[in-house]
Amino acid sequence: MAITLVNPEGLPKVDVYRQVAVATGSKLVFIAGQVAWDADGVTVGVGDLAAQVERCFLNVATALAGVGGTFDDVAKLTVYVVDWTPDKMPLLMEGIARAYATLGVAPVPPATLLGISALDVPDHLVEVEATAVID
Repeated sequence: MAITLVNPEGLPKVDVYRQVAVATGSKLVFIAGQVAWDADGVTVGVGDLAAQVERCFLNVATALAGVGGTFDDVAKLTVYVVDWTPDKMPLLMEGIARAYATLGVAPVPPATLLGISALDVPDHLVEVEATAVID
C-alpha cells in the first residue's frame, strides 16, 4: 500500500479523518468528481443526502478499481455539498459510514468539505473527488 495515514502531534485528532497522508507509490491517480449516478447515469437517492454520499464514495471505489487501485490508495478527498449547513453532518457521516462498511476500509484519508450553491444536475446533492497513489 502506497498511503500511510497519520495524525501528527500538535494537530487536533479528528475522528472523521486523518490529518496527513504520506504517499510513496509511483502512479498518481486523479478521480474526477463523482456524483450519485449509477452505471446507467440514473441518479441514486434523489433527495437523500446519505444515499448520495454513499453512492459517490462507491463510484470513487469503482473508478479506482478500474485502474488497479482501492480506496486504501486514496491520499486526499474533496467533498462538495450543495447548500451545506452543519446540521447535515450526521447524514454526510451516515453515507460515508455505509460506503466504508461496504468497502471494508478505515480510517478516512485527509479530506476537505466545501459547501456550494449547486452542482451540474439539480437532483445532485454531493460530489466527491479523489487523489490516489498506487504502487
